[in-house]
Amino acid sequence: MKHLNWGHGLAIALGCFIVFILFLIFIFPIGKQNAEMVSDNYYEEELQYQDIIDAKNNAAKLAQIPTCKASSEGILITFPEGSKVDNNTANFILFRTDDSNLDVKKEATLQHNLLLIPAKVISKGSYTLKLKWKENKKPYQVDYDILWK
Repeated sequence: MKHLNWGHGLAIALGCFIVFILFLIFIFPIGKQNAEMVSDNYYEEELQYQDIIDAKNNAAKLAQIPTCKASSEGILITFPEGSKVDNNTANFILFRTDDSNLDVKKEATLQHNLLLIPAKVISKGSYTLKLKWKENKKPYQVDYDILWK
């Protein structure tokens, strides 16, 4: 068996470096294929962010916030008894961080303080549910992390 000298070690190190660079070029980008901006109109949303902060602070001051529960029919949102939602409507955004094509945005009418997001509009994966509503013309927003199976 031959002994390795410095030339062999240099060739092995250079070969490992070349394999590493090829990995970075060809294999590593495959995992980044759905890398896209979170929002297409980021600047406009950033200008309105203070409204979102105020709505979240208003919701934090509530004695009870709406509850969110996943079931086989979909995502059921239950508003507390005694809450008087303006026009009996709430807006929700099911925000999918890895694929914006799967986002769901809708304004829905509450029925007996309940709101159901049907299972047929939701794909498997992780979502952020942004629930927005107004009571006495005062905005509220609550965010929930949901894993839909």
